[in-house]
Amino acid sequence: MKGIKNMKFIPNLSYDCVIFGFNGKTLKILILEYHNTGLFALPGGFIKKNQSLQDAVNKGVEERTGIKDVFLDQFQIFGDPERADPIAMRRILEANNQDLKKNEWMMGRFITVGHYALINYEDVDPKPDHLSDSIDWYDINSVPKLMMDHNEIVDRALEVLRNNISEKIIGMNLLPPKFTMKQLQQVFEAILDQTLRRTSFQRKMLSLDILQRHEKLFEGKAHKAPYLYSFK
Repeated sequence: MKGIKNMKFIPNLSYDCVIFGFNGKTLKILILEYHNTGLFALPGGFIKKNQSLQDAVNKGVEERTGIKDVFLDQFQIFGDPERADPIAMRRILEANNQDLKKNEWMMGRFITVGHYALINYEDVDPKPDHLSDSIDWYDINSVPKLMMDHNEIVDRALEVLRNNISEKIIGMNLLPPKFTMKQLQQVFEAILDQTLRRTSFQRKMLSLDILQRHEKLFEGKAHKAPYLYSFK
């Protein structure tokens, strides 16, 4: 108990981030790997007693991606009593030659706050945390078995993102300041994992009143030049 009282983090509280990566064509997810244990996990961490949750998450994502000011959305708290996996956590600590007694608090039950981000993965310089061996992008349809309930967290994040994409897409730095309707449609198709009809998609986007139309993008024949748009 003395170690828990003296530690700098809020006991039994953590955050986990589903960092979706997109490059205009495919949707991927950033995953940590613990080579010595064969375990995979989402990037996450703990909150210091003198730190806000948002500051902790922002700092953690910046350390993993090298990018500041990432769009982050808090989507759900996960608190199932069975979500803890002390055996897996012990294996990770032992593989990194960590003092088990000093880090016993990490093997207890944690309530975690789920966040998701969506960024251009070509802009990312992924860096593992101090306990993992590597970090890499995985196709959204090829996510490996993750620790604890992290697969459930991924599924829920994707569900929330898909249900709210029309509202959330404005705040995400996925597109240039001015973009074509085709580029916007490619974002939606990658996230929703389905092909959309061009005319229906354009009608839907314009009806939402979130776009401002600009000049045409002249790259070839004038009559084929698409209009450029930006978010209002």
